Amino acid sequence: MRATFYSARAVALVFCAVLLTASLLPSGESLAQEKPDRPPWAQKSKVGNAAPSQPVEADDSQDSASQRGRIRVNVNLVNVLVSVLDDHNRPAADLPREAFQLFEEGAEQKIEVFEPETQLPLDLALMIDSSLSAHKEITFEQEAAAHFIRQVLRKGDRLSVFAVDEEITQLAAFSDDVASLQAAVRRMPAGSGTSIYDAVLLGSRSLARRGEDRRRVIILVTDAGETTSRADFDAARKEAVRSGSLLYTIVVRPVKNESGRNTAGEHALATITDTMGGAMFFPDEVSELDGIFDRINRELRTQYRLGYYPEPRGAANTYRQIDVKVSGTYQVRHRKSYLTGPQ
Repeated sequence: MRATFYSARAVALVFCAVLLTASLLPSGESLAQEKPDRPPWAQKSKVGNAAPSQPVEADDSQDSASQRGRIRVNVNLVNVLVSVLDDHNRPAADLPREAFQLFEEGAEQKIEVFEPETQLPLDLALMIDSSLSAHKEITFEQEAAAHFIRQVLRKGDRLSVFAVDEEITQLAAFSDDVASLQAAVRRMPAGSGTSIYDAVLLGSRSLARRGEDRRRVIILVTDAGETTSRADFDAARKEAVRSGSLLYTIVVRPVKNESGRNTAGEHALATITDTMGGAMFFPDEVSELDGIFDRINRELRTQYRLGYYPEPRGAANTYRQIDVKVSGTYQVRHRKSYLTGPQ
């Protein structure tokens, strides 16, 4: 009888303890959900009161959507500077957007940016061949270049002066100080070789370090007699394409007859210049330099800027071919390719 009483009393105490514990918990929540070591899917769902026994598909889809939202799509705007010349080699201004068609790898692209006369500031690398083969004309070249510096620089523009011989020497850093830049041109040292590929490569690299929102231009005055470069043609062209620079080449030929000079450098420069979207000039007399510099200046001030987002986008680190067509009888120059970045 006493044993039965104690047993009934123990059962009653246990029952009361359970009721007391349950009364302290929020309605519908279980003891199991208070264990911190339970996996997330075994915890109570935020919607409703029942604790699921397996992952909730709705939560999984939300996580996937969140992950997709965090994927960064790196689509870069490709800028193309376009020079359009009429039948008299004069810049053709005021053409409408509708006159232009832009293609990448044969696929027409939507032109997202159109500036009929771009105001992007210029960064110019003025590179002058100071080798002995061209040095007899160097004084006139220096004065023509000094005049060009004063003519071309406008607010926001920067120019740097390089001497090209067996070495590439930067005589003046990028600046808008006309007097100091002209002084650098006039103190051009005499050299004993011509490193054309090195000039293109190092000029392109120096410009690539400049801001993205600027136009990059190399102006190379040379006799084109490649003799001493450490870089080769492919390395120079790749660096030029990577930098997105324009190349204007002025070939001052000491000998007019092709049989009397090395033309390999000229042909290489013609290919690189065409790829970069610039122009090549062959003055018959050094006195023509002033007119050529003036033409380059006018062309730089009347360039069209086209911008597009490639569709489809090319694979990482690949060359993509660009073609721009303009309705009418015009000569059109622009860079022919660009190198995609990492993805």
